[in-house]
Amino acid sequence: MTIFPLPQNCNTFQFCACAGYAGPVPEVTRREPAIDGWFATDDAGIPHLVGSKCPQCGTYVFPPRENNCPNPACAGDTLESVALSRRGRLWSYTENRYAPPPPYPAPDPFEPFAVAAVELADEGLIVLGKVVEGTLADDLKVGMEMELTTMPLFTDDDGVERVVHAWRVARAGDDAERSDEVGAPPACGGERRK
Repeated sequence: MTIFPLPQNCNTFQFCACAGYAGPVPEVTRREPAIDGWFATDDAGIPHLVGSKCPQCGTYVFPPRENNCPNPACAGDTLESVALSRRGRLWSYTENRYAPPPPYPAPDPFEPFAVAAVELADEGLIVLGKVVEGTLADDLKVGMEMELTTMPLFTDDDGVERVVHAWRVARAGDDAERSDEVGAPPACGGERRK
């Protein structure tokens, strides 16, 4: 058996060029969802999650799919695409303090980030997502109101900025706040306002 030496030690606690973590980030040429079909934006640039709903029993599903109702008491096999609530209550949260292992992209240097489980206001469905940059676990409290936005996840080698849905603390009294307001991460396809 021939063993080839690795150029560097590429474990989960170190960044290295062979794993694609080191080096300059390519210039952004366009923005696209990291996963197609999980969220959309309306004409005003306000994002919403895209889910599925069983027409027989009313069970909601996220991420979206076309068939197989997850309700064990329902025999429904066809699900309909629906827009989901963009607000909900923080059900649980955690903070990721370690860079993900290859092949997942991570910034260098790595910055800790919060992950939130939000119970959607109308559907009661719990949806996981990153929390916007600048908000960590110390800023969160179970039960607080959260709202959907979008944020860049990474920029690929072709300069495509991959965007994901994300959660941020809802501001009191704002029912339909734009995700591309001053200082907020822009919605997919939008530009940051100055």
